[in-house]
Amino acid sequence: DPAIAMTTTIDVEKEYPLQMTDDERYLFDLNGFVIIRNVLTPDEIAAANAAIDRKQSGMIERSEDTPALRNAMKGTSFYGNGTGRKDLGGVLEWELEDSEVFKSILAHPRLVPLFHGILGKGYRMDHLPFVIAQDQGAEGFALHGGTIDCNSGEYNPELAYTTHNGFIRSALLGCNVMLTDHDEGYGGFCVVPGSHKSNFKMPDGMVNGEKYKEFIIQPKTKAGDVVLFSEGTVHGAMAWTPETQRRVCLYRFGPATNVYGRSYFNEQTGQTMWPDKMYEGLNDAQKAVLEPPYANRLDRPEIVLERGSDGKVVAEKVTYSSRNERKKQHDQQLFGTKYF
Repeated sequence: DPAIAMTTTIDVEKEYPLQMTDDERYLFDLNGFVIIRNVLTPDEIAAANAAIDRKQSGMIERSEDTPALRNAMKGTSFYGNGTGRKDLGGVLEWELEDSEVFKSILAHPRLVPLFHGILGKGYRMDHLPFVIAQDQGAEGFALHGGTIDCNSGEYNPELAYTTHNGFIRSALLGCNVMLTDHDEGYGGFCVVPGSHKSNFKMPDGMVNGEKYKEFIIQPKTKAGDVVLFSEGTVHGAMAWTPETQRRVCLYRFGPATNVYGRSYFNEQTGQTMWPDKMYEGLNDAQKAVLEPPYANRLDRPEIVLERGSDGKVVAEKVTYSSRNERKKQHDQQLFGTKYF
C-alpha cells in the first residue's frame, strides 16, 4: 500500500537531528517500524557491495538439501521456486577497507538519535550482523516475532515493545540496511504494521502468507535506506522476484541491560568481548555499542552527539553514567570489586 509506505518514510536530505523527532516517534509507535531514507551515500553503497562481491564465495545457501535451515513452508508464496536464501557473516571482522561501511552503522550519526529514542542511551549490539542475499525466486521467511508471538500467542518479553510516560522501549530492534533497491512487488522484507501492539496470535494461514495478504506489507526502499523495526512487530520476507540479487545487512540492537544473543560472551576465554577484529578502526562511540549488558550507572559509555562547525552531526565521543565514588569505594571494600 503506497499510503502506508509514505507514512513510514523519513527523508534525511535536511540536517541530521540530534534527537528522535516527534514524527519519527509517532510513526514508529503507530506502525512498529520506520524507514530512514538515504542513510548511506552512493559511494558507501558501492563500497559495501564491492566488499560483498569480494567475499561472496563465503555465502552459505539455505538449500533444499538442508530442510532444517529453510524459513518458509514449501508450497507457500514465501517459499519461492526452491532456491535458498544466502547468508554471509563476519562483516565487522573483515579488513577495514571492506568492513568500514558496516562498522559505521554501529554509531551512525543519522541513526543514533533513533537508537536512543527506541532503546535508550547505552544501547548495545545484540546479534552478530550478517548479509542476507536472495537470487531470483529465492525463499523468503515466514512471518515471525511479535510482542505476542504470532505463532503461539505467548508473551515475548525478550522482543516486547512498550511505551510508558512518553518513552518508547523495544527489547530488541532490527536494523535492515538496504544495499539494493526493493521496489513494489520485488519481495524481501515484509511487515504487519501495528502488530507490535497486537494481543492475540495470528489466524491460521497468515504466518505463511496464505491468508489476509492485504495486511502484509512489503515496504518500497532504495539502496542506502535503513528500516528500523521492533522485533515485537511481526515481520518476515517474501520470495525475491527480480533478476538482480537482493542484498541487505541485518543488525539487531538492544537496550543497555537487555540481552538475547550470546556471541558477546567468548566461551573459550570466559571474557565478555566480541572477536578482536571487530574493534579495529572503531572510534569510542562505535566501541561503546559493543559493550556487554550492564546498567548505565555502572560506568557505561554513552554516545554523545555533537554538531560540528560545518553543521554536520558527528557521533564519535562518549560520556559516562556513574555512581558517586564513595559508593564504589564501599563496594570495593565489601565485595572486592567496585561493581556489585
